[in-house]
Amino acid sequence: MARVRYNDPEDLPEADREILKRRINLHRALSNSVGGTRAFSGLGQWIRFKAKLDPRLREMAILQVGWLARSDYEWSHHVKIGKDFGVSDDDVCAIIAETDGKDSGLPALDRAVLRAAREMAEGPGMKEATFAELKAELGEELMVELTLVIGFYCAVVRVLNTLGIDVEPDYQPYLDAFPFPK
Repeated sequence: MARVRYNDPEDLPEADREILKRRINLHRALSNSVGGTRAFSGLGQWIRFKAKLDPRLREMAILQVGWLARSDYEWSHHVKIGKDFGVSDDDVCAIIAETDGKDSGLPALDRAVLRAAREMAEGPGMKEATFAELKAELGEELMVELTLVIGFYCAVVRVLNTLGIDVEPDYQPYLDAFPFPK
């Protein structure tokens, strides 16, 4: 259960209502701080729509962070969003397998991205060998983007879990299809 109020557009001043154009619970809760919502959304929108990093790899990294944090909200939303960017059900199962140290059958680049996400999520940051492997494949610009994606979503899952953001009914089937272990 959310620890803060979920706002609707009519709860906000007219000039701020556009921050709820996407009426998901995360935005509804964050809208208690209009300035915070704008800042948060700016980086999130750049990551999703303007970054050059391959969107499937981006979503794989985000899903890895969500799985590690046991964030129902992040996991369910990005299983759905990931499908829009080429993440298959087999990929989702492979993320779970990789996390458990099992052979996932994923290509080396995918495994390195997931390893990078695990290393950053577990802290203090990506290991030198992982960074070097990925940089050789991606180059500096995409390494910065990957690092920003993983770092941002490490923060997002902490926000979600701390504020107690509820999974919306439309996203629950994705959580049901790929549940966290008990």
